[in-house]
Amino acid sequence: MAQSLNSKVDLTIKATSFAGLSSNGNVMVGNKAFEFYNERNVEDCIQIPWDTIDRVEASVLFNKSISRFVIFINEKTYFAFSTKDNKKTLRAIREYVPADRMLRSLSFWDVFKRGLMYIPNKLLHSNN
Repeated sequence: MAQSLNSKVDLTIKATSFAGLSSNGNVMVGNKAFEFYNERNVEDCIQIPWDTIDRVEASVLFNKSISRFVIFINEKTYFAFSTKDNKKTLRAIREYVPADRMLRSLSFWDVFKRGLMYIPNKLLHSNN
């Protein structure tokens, strides 16, 4: 049986984890960690203590709705989630993660613009 790291739970909500194949379950935001428990197999869980979280990025659509959020442990390790109410979940996470580490992710057009800016820079500094 999976053991929770939290002694007090602030929020429990239905969620989807996008780690590998998507899986449905419940997210628990508590005083010690962020936890995701798969509804089919409780042993298949993701437990992230607050002190290991580097940053949280949210995908914002049309300046108002949040489609999903990503919790980064470091630059290469991250977990993507979507809950029934992402705003409510991020407000609960904000109690434990400082505001300067809660970020808005780049939009499609921002990534596209950065790619276009990279091409001339790459051509100027090529070793031909």
